[in-house]
Amino acid sequence: MMFPEPDPDETGPYTHLGFAHAKPGCEEDVERLILALVEPLRAEEGALEFHVHRDRADPGLFVIYEMFRSKKDLERHVAQPYTQDFIRDIRPYVEGPLRQQFLRMCSTLPQVAG
Repeated sequence: MMFPEPDPDETGPYTHLGFAHAKPGCEEDVERLILALVEPLRAEEGALEFHVHRDRADPGLFVIYEMFRSKKDLERHVAQPYTQDFIRDIRPYVEGPLRQQFLRMCSTLPQVAG
């Protein structure tokens, strides 16, 4: 899987959107598979944010928002066995390929008090 390189002047996190459209009747299966990613992904070094959304107008459309410290951290995440299992396991439940979009953050990332 190829990811676009950050721009030379980019200092923000590496952000990725994933889109999956469930086949009719498979919406709960898709949600279950995606939600199983939450705990292990959030525990990964370099993972800053991971959120799962459903479109209000089309409940079969799932949007995953994930933010990593760097492109290398996202690449490491995708190589994880549980991520590879997810990519394989979700295929029978979705229409077409999983769509991806990569974002450049224009605002600043607030510091979280820890």
